[in-house]
Order: sequence, then structure tokens, then C-alpha cells
Amino acid sequence: MKIGIISDTHGCARTWEKVYNRYFLGYDLIIHAGDILYHGPRNDIPEEYNPKQLAELLNDCPIPMIVASGNCDADVDGIVLTMPIQSPYAYLMVEGVPIVVNHGHTLTKQTMREMAEKFKAALFITGHTHVTLLEKHNGVMYLNPGSPAMSKNADKCGTIARLVDHTIEVLDVETGRILMSDAL
Repeated sequence: MKIGIISDTHGCARTWEKVYNRYFLGYDLIIHAGDILYHGPRNDIPEEYNPKQLAELLNDCPIPMIVASGNCDADVDGIVLTMPIQSPYAYLMVEGVPIVVNHGHTLTKQTMREMAEKFKAALFITGHTHVTLLEKHNGVMYLNPGSPAMSKNADKCGTIARLVDHTIEVLDVETGRILMSDAL
């Protein structure tokens, strides 16, 4: 099973096209941790901002997509997108691996850990901060794939993640370099 993991696309259509064509093409599933179309009131409007085009690209994507609602996602996003935006979290079981997805804007580290324990998650995916994270705690892998177009990583490197054969990798979207990696 190959799963592409992304968050905080914020209406950046060209970046989505690049990520999809370079990294997610042929994958079995894509998980989006929220903040899909709108740039948000605290962010500058990106040069490539085109939420209408991004909605069209996502709707045309042949790969099934699981989407959790972010703090910048509005009801109208659910009207223009053909995949459901699940709120406040999405739960899925993939090849026996329980996965919880929540944008993360309302969670503390403690509530995240409590939710992971409640759902017996092996993988807990968040977004929101635009900063990558990959760490294991009490047998649960916590992942924030960062943002491919509006990174707040110290090096401003746009990032995504993927889960292939029970290994999670965080990638630099420009170079494809693996920045972090760990087994579930």
C-alpha cells in the first residue's frame, strides 16, 4: 500500500500538480490533513493561489482521498470539492494499521495522545503548523507532513510525506530528498 500524505495546500494549485505528478501518481490513497483551498487570514496570499483550479485538480484526481477539516476550511469548500471533508477528524484502517487524521489546530499534545490511545492509533497525522514532525511516543507515530507550498520549517523547505510498506518518509518537494524516515 502506497499512501501520499499532505497538509496545508492553501489553494496552491501548481504545487499540488507538482506533488501529485512527482510523488503521488500511482498511489493507492492520499490523506490530506486540512487547510485545502483557502490561504487563511494569517498567511500572505501565495503568488500561485488559485483555489478554484486546485478544487478542479483535486476533483479530477483518480486516487481516493481522505480529508480532515482544517481551521481554514469552510462549508463552501465542501460544496466545490467532490470528496467529503471529515470533521473534526478522520479515522481509517489501512492494512490493519489504524490511522487518525486531525488538522491539529485544537489539540494539545496531551489531547492528541489521549485521542491516539482512545482509537488505538498506530499513526496520528496532523497539519496546521506547516512544520514537519515525525516522532514516536508509546508505540504511536505522530506525523505532521508540513506544507508543500507555505512551509514554516526553519529552512522554508516545502514538504509532504508518504507511507510505503509500513515506513513513513518526509520529503523535500523540490528535490525529493528524504528528510525524515521511520518504520511504524
